[in-house]
Amino acid sequence: MVRVLLPDGSARDLPDGATAADLAASIGRRLARDALIAAADGTEVDLSAPLGDGVSYEIVTAGSERGLHTLRHSTAHVLAQAVLGLFPGATFAIGPPVADGFYYDFELPGGATFSDADLERIEARMREIIGADQPFVRREIDSAEALEVFADHPYKREIIERVSGAGDAEADPGADADPDADPGADADPGADPGADADLAAEAGSDGVVSCYANGEDFVDLCLGPHVPSTGRLGHFALQRVAGAYWRGDSDRPMLQRIYGTAWATAKDLKAHLHRLAEAARRDHRRLARELDLVSWPEELGPGLAVWHPKGALVRHLMEDYSRGRHATGGYEFVYTPHLAKSNLWETSGHLDFYAESMYPPMELDGASYYPKPMNCPFHVMIYRSGQRSYRDLPLRLFELGAVYRYELSGAVHGLLRSRGFTQDDSHIFATAEQVPSELASLLDFVLSVLRAFGFDDFQAKLSTRPPRKAVGPPEMWDLATEGLRAALESAGLDYVTDPGGGAFYGPKIDVDVTDAIGRAWQLSTLQVDFNLPERFDLHYTAPDGRRRRPVMIHRALFGSVERFFGVLLEHYAGAFPTWLAPVQASVLPVAADHAGYAAQVADELRAEGLRVEVAASDEPLGRRGRAAKVQKVPYVLVVGASDVAAGTVGVNPRAAETQRDVPLADLKARMLAEAAPR
Repeated sequence: MVRVLLPDGSARDLPDGATAADLAASIGRRLARDALIAAADGTEVDLSAPLGDGVSYEIVTAGSERGLHTLRHSTAHVLAQAVLGLFPGATFAIGPPVADGFYYDFELPGGATFSDADLERIEARMREIIGADQPFVRREIDSAEALEVFADHPYKREIIERVSGAGDAEADPGADADPDADPGADADPGADPGADADLAAEAGSDGVVSCYANGEDFVDLCLGPHVPSTGRLGHFALQRVAGAYWRGDSDRPMLQRIYGTAWATAKDLKAHLHRLAEAARRDHRRLARELDLVSWPEELGPGLAVWHPKGALVRHLMEDYSRGRHATGGYEFVYTPHLAKSNLWETSGHLDFYAESMYPPMELDGASYYPKPMNCPFHVMIYRSGQRSYRDLPLRLFELGAVYRYELSGAVHGLLRSRGFTQDDSHIFATAEQVPSELASLLDFVLSVLRAFGFDDFQAKLSTRPPRKAVGPPEMWDLATEGLRAALESAGLDYVTDPGGGAFYGPKIDVDVTDAIGRAWQLSTLQVDFNLPERFDLHYTAPDGRRRRPVMIHRALFGSVERFFGVLLEHYAGAFPTWLAPVQASVLPVAADHAGYAAQVADELRAEGLRVEVAASDEPLGRRGRAAKVQKVPYVLVVGASDVAAGTVGVNPRAAETQRDVPLADLKARMLAEAAPR
């Protein structure tokens, strides 16, 4: 008999040779039906794996994240099986699960590419494989045999050779240089999701390679585990094809990547596809073109945008609001140049840790000048420009500072991931004793500004001291971490803790907002920094006359103005609230006889500071009304003969019922109330 432990603390005895599937069956018929894999002392294993005596087991179903991960991984194998069966001479590379789905990379003979019709054929073949309920069978073989098994598949052979000692299988060729460096920057949701999958996830070590076979002639490298059989799959859809360099290296072959999504139930799949359709409808790049806000001319290069008058107006309103809040919040405004000599970036550490994401230098006057990727060292220079006393602290510096980062072209994504953007950057220099209260005040400030722009659903992550390479004494880390924690709890904000996830120079809070269709966007960051004050030898004079080191707090609220604008555009699907709308009202005279009164209405509203246009009567009224609706103008005002006589307007509010004969004074009051920022 073997005795196993269950998550509830109980134990269960089963016969020798019993498997994880037997354990699930002993617990209940429904669990046996829903089980996908098991976790043995936290390590995921197949249900066919024999039970270990004294081991703690958890049965994993599709209702959990681990279950979904396994379901998607198994569906990726079925995708590869279908492609290799349908396309003689095709070879395959890697196929990991990713957020909400999976992908697999292929190379077709002669450099051919997949068509939409091919995706339909592949999906149909996948459903046949799933209908056949083929078992996933695990095998472990030595690397020599594995090289024979995959003799016709060079990418698999490369993985095997690396694992067997010819290279480092743990390499992550697509990882970003510094995930903490860009507060609020998300990766492109449509781009290659980073490292072309950890190669260690496709093969074992010590010369032993694990494989999974299903069907008569399909086998793939994989550590597993997998669902028991293909019949446990089925709620999936293939979505698109994209190019992907092998191992993320532009000097290696370009492969064909098929993306798919897979879910536990048909209902979940349908809901996800609806979310994707809604996200496509809200894509800020499409809306920016349709609403004449922003464009990305090819002549400028990837990741560089020009702002059209309407988009620039919305941006101006955003920046003015930010300036106003900072002016009343105790901040001092600064301006800094767009580039600096290399010695600044050497002292700050950017050339050691961030050079790959910096633009190359310009050689001038015997020195190397780099466009700035961040504003922080410039603000340090301002702090260091004179003697500082404890009476000067906290010193809060604020700048709308343009920065330039060399993002890989595959990662560039409209305004959400740009090569040139503007940060609403603040750096606070404080005494250690001031840090807790300053952090609480900063978090309140962040949340109030986000609420003003229409966000009210927040999640936060507190990242703490990493186990190694942490700058600063532990007691300072404890003070800063507890200050961040207290700020979160005082604000009543839901948060999770990421133990050891802080940057080497200090703990931080990342604040996510949830948009109108349930997507989370990481926007604002509070980052405590013990590193730059040390690198630049910053001091202040304490009350006892001694020189002490200040603490530096980085605070990005929008993250970047461009990215925040893109998120807002998608959140509102282009229908900005009245205070942010580039045109707040469009006045439509019914006929030419009413044009004079329409101009009078527009002038009176403009006199109140409202943004109004007049749509002349040289086109049919219906067409003009539809054009204003397409441009998502908050108020479409129609004036005819009765309005001229009575001094009224017909009001067609966006997403509200039409009203007739509204006194102009009433309309003014209503619009002015909506035009004021919250």
